[in-house]
Amino acid sequence: MDAIDQKILAILQEDASLPVAEIAFRVGLSQTPCWKRIQKLEATGVVKRRVALLSPEKLGLGLRVYVSIVAGEHSQAWFERFAEEVSKMPEVVDFDRMAGDIDYMLCVVVPDIAGFDEFYRRLVSITPLRKVVSRFTIQRLKTTTALPLPGQIEKASRTARIAEVANL
Repeated sequence: MDAIDQKILAILQEDASLPVAEIAFRVGLSQTPCWKRIQKLEATGVVKRRVALLSPEKLGLGLRVYVSIVAGEHSQAWFERFAEEVSKMPEVVDFDRMAGDIDYMLCVVVPDIAGFDEFYRRLVSITPLRKVVSRFTIQRLKTTTALPLPGQIEKASRTARIAEVANL
């Protein structure tokens, strides 16, 4: 992946609905080579899909809850059933298996506390769980679907070091 591919990815992460002509202009290519690069990024799985990002608040989903779970057991059968059932729950927008003192972390979006209570009752009825802890978001300070591209983290670190030296 070269610098042009990275520029294309940055643009797609910002607005995947842009026409190829606009993306090509921004990266300094003609349309056909740009389109071929986008096709290759999709074919190789770098770009998994293009989606619309919706506002949870505008859809009446104003409560975001992080749910940490300690499993009741660790058998393969238990895991398969739990993972399958939780994955079907539309309120779950992130579902991760964790290392450390918890086994699973869910991010859940619901309309309100009553909606979360209904979700919680379904969750704990799936299979025995040893411990479930819920944390409610008060204010979202940052949210993005954009991943840092190669070079961005290093550039940010360099910029921070320069600013630090300038403030000495």
